[in-house]
Amino acid sequence: MLVDDEEEVRKGIIRKMDWERLGFVVVGDAENGEDALEKLEQLEPDVVITDIRMPYMDGLALTARIREKYPSMKVIIFSGYDDFEYAKQAIKLKVTEYILKPVNGEELAVILKRIRDSLDEEIEQRRDIDALRESYLGSLPILRELFLNNLVSRTTDVTAVVPKLRDYGIDILDARKWLAAVIHVERVECVETQALSMHQELIPISVRGLVEDILRTYCRFAIFTSMEGITVIAAIDENNTQTGLINLFGDICKESRRLLEIDITVGVGRSCGDLQDIGISYQEAVDAIGYRAIVGEGKPIYINDVEPVNRGKLQFFAKDEEELTTAIKFGSRETIEKKVKNLSAKMEDAKVHARQYQLYMLSIANCLFRLMQQYDLDADVMFDSKEHYEVIMEGICNKEEFAGRIIPVSCRMNEAMNQERDNTMRKVISEAKEYIREHYADSELSVETLCRHLHMSPAYFSTVFKKETGQSYVNYLTEVRLKKAVELLNETDDKTYVIAQKVGYQEQNYFSYVFKKRYGVSPTRYRGTQGGGNK
Repeated sequence: MLVDDEEEVRKGIIRKMDWERLGFVVVGDAENGEDALEKLEQLEPDVVITDIRMPYMDGLALTARIREKYPSMKVIIFSGYDDFEYAKQAIKLKVTEYILKPVNGEELAVILKRIRDSLDEEIEQRRDIDALRESYLGSLPILRELFLNNLVSRTTDVTAVVPKLRDYGIDILDARKWLAAVIHVERVECVETQALSMHQELIPISVRGLVEDILRTYCRFAIFTSMEGITVIAAIDENNTQTGLINLFGDICKESRRLLEIDITVGVGRSCGDLQDIGISYQEAVDAIGYRAIVGEGKPIYINDVEPVNRGKLQFFAKDEEELTTAIKFGSRETIEKKVKNLSAKMEDAKVHARQYQLYMLSIANCLFRLMQQYDLDADVMFDSKEHYEVIMEGICNKEEFAGRIIPVSCRMNEAMNQERDNTMRKVISEAKEYIREHYADSELSVETLCRHLHMSPAYFSTVFKKETGQSYVNYLTEVRLKKAVELLNETDDKTYVIAQKVGYQEQNYFSYVFKKRYGVSPTRYRGTQGGGNK
């Protein structure tokens, strides 16, 4: 993009350079810094070539603004002045090149080729497969831990589990069953005779190393650190057993006490026949750890030993609640129907006491009520009923009719939330317009100032404002200012410079430039064609 207040200079540079051969395309030009800033947002050039001396906003001021908003953009400055101060400021602003006028085509071509090579090198580095692979391998331990955490928290895409396990070299596939264990390191007192008490940060590393060394002789496993502590996913194969593994965890507890002088407690969840369900076993292992105050620390605690076995457990998991909430907030009617029907189908497969069905349905209904409360939705309207809460809940908690009752409620909530979102956005845009109308005379008014008032981020506001109004914030502000200027030109005898200040332009010349660009004539001539102001 070329920026110069002399049109002939701009057109001359565009004409005489073989841009295609140099590897560039001229996406646009501007006649001053202010004009350039407005165009930069739409055009997003890689390189800006600008004159240093221009009216309204010079090349250095423009460069300073570019550095704030587009730090990676390359800037070439032309200067007709061999002035050390200019050059010093340009260096401070990290200008790519500083060229003295008159511009020599060959010199510019050499500079542009150098910049193109630099840009190509940047792109090449970003796309370099070997470097990316090296970076990937360096990040592998972190990615592996993150994946395993997602696996036990049940936030991993089901279809990605097997490929990811293979990619990360985690050898736990094709087992008869799996179980999760969580190792909790008990508090270590800082006693000089205790081996690691003075190095608390090394304790989890030492324990993890011990666990790995002992488990390696018995089974295939994955070990990682989760929010609850050192976590193990163990594969139960033909040559080992769940009971044997729990006994081994007992041995690990003893060895930790003997070798490291550290007490650890191991919570062990029930085994599962499908690796996708390892999150349930993990949660049970966490629950088992919670019983250590009752059964004692420094030993394995198997969840079956402390909680009754319930083969047909029916539970509304946190992941289910998150997915249902997301569907109601942002999904389509089809997404909502699918999620509710899936939740309802779980009751068909479960063989549990009638009370457990009721608790499951109540959990889902309460999820809806919490959402209604959070978004201030009228329950009577959402349930399309004037019945009391107890009657509504009694009607909902019918296994056969559950999905048929919950889907319409969820869809009404979805519609109400979308409507409220639209209303809120319209209110924000209305408030923004009102603020602009009240403060257009402030020459310092900017999108950042406005967004501080609205408590929004400038980037999000700019996107929404353009979507709702069809024009950018800058264009809207300019339109408001110019309409007010026309009004003052028609109804007052104020001088042009006074009107410029009244509508937010410190520079009379820039005001005249913007005005002429919009109306085709200068403010003075416009007033003349309207027959002058009030007499």
